[in-house]
Amino acid sequence: MVATYTIFGRQVGSHVLSIATLTSMGLAAFLATGASEKKKIDQGPPTNSTSKDEEAFIQEFIKNANAEEQKAKH
Repeated sequence: MVATYTIFGRQVGSHVLSIATLTSMGLAAFLATGASEKKKIDQGPPTNSTSKDEEAFIQEFIKNANAEEQKAKH
């Protein structure tokens, strides 16, 4: 048989308490790790360019390289 505990005037089985404990701890860990935050993928490393033209060239090159990489995966 199952060991029971009286909680708020009701008999609750030990297996129900263990499931509730594991579920609440899992939920707490999920929320604590920031699982609801969106990851920032669009921002890359700093380019450290000396002029606006150079920065535009680097950004365009990275965009083209990512597009080619996506085509190669499909």
